[in-house]
Amino acid sequence: MSTNLNRRSAIKGILAGTAAMGIPSGFSALAMPMNNTEAQLGMLKGNINHSVSRWCFDSLDLDTLCIEAKKIGITGIDLVGPSSWPTLKKYDLVSTMCNGAEINLVDGFNDIKFHETLIKNYTEMIPLVAKAGYKNLICFSGSRRGKTDEEGWNNCVLGLQKLIPLAEKHNVILVMELLNSKIDHKDYQCDRTSWGVELAKRLNSENFKLLYDIYHMQIDEGDVIRNIRDNHQYIAHFHTAGVPGRNEIDNTQELNYEAIMKAIAKTGFKGFVGQEFIPKNPDKLASLKQAIAICDI
Repeated sequence: MSTNLNRRSAIKGILAGTAAMGIPSGFSALAMPMNNTEAQLGMLKGNINHSVSRWCFDSLDLDTLCIEAKKIGITGIDLVGPSSWPTLKKYDLVSTMCNGAEINLVDGFNDIKFHETLIKNYTEMIPLVAKAGYKNLICFSGSRRGKTDEEGWNNCVLGLQKLIPLAEKHNVILVMELLNSKIDHKDYQCDRTSWGVELAKRLNSENFKLLYDIYHMQIDEGDVIRNIRDNHQYIAHFHTAGVPGRNEIDNTQELNYEAIMKAIAKTGFKGFVGQEFIPKNPDKLASLKQAIAICDI
């Protein structure tokens, strides 16, 4: 029997025992004693900090997602802006990857015609992120639109350099996401780890890093563990999903997420790993629980 099956069986038995003791299923995880296994489900070993992307579970209202996420040990919600932050604070959750300053995924920093809008948006958003007590703010390269790598790097540097001093002042990290250009985001320029790392080197600031999306990078370049190991100092955040399909990270897809999590932990990474898969299972929360159990290394 596999380790994951053993773990699931053990958890199932313990949760059944908890129900038998009459503990309400909706009871706050933080209010439970430290030996409450349901609250510890996502953090049995504490080697990975867990978050979940809001958009993947948008069939649930945000309050419900926060309540259920917290029960399984998730401590952050990805890709929410200022209007959602009060709800997260209500449940003592963190906005682990803030958004709301970007134009969209295709009109980004690699094209100077978008710089005026982007600089205005990020100049306004960076202090809000800091005031709320958060750290990461997402950004995008944008589509290539015929630009060479060099043109893309130069344009990104030109725009981002105007924001880096403000980010440094407020201790906010501008985090550019690596997206695949083969399947989901045709023509996106920051589609390789090496491209993002080169941009980070040129900016030369601890307040610019990368969002390494494991799903996207498996599609466009593979060699996931080696790329994480060799470039971890430039990575602020991770996202997950199964390949192919962008669904559950279980044994129906090709990535070994247990091994990947072990490689991430071995680098000393202290940020968050965000679940960003699209559940096929009608019981979406069951899939989320399973994903956290898989990533608990």
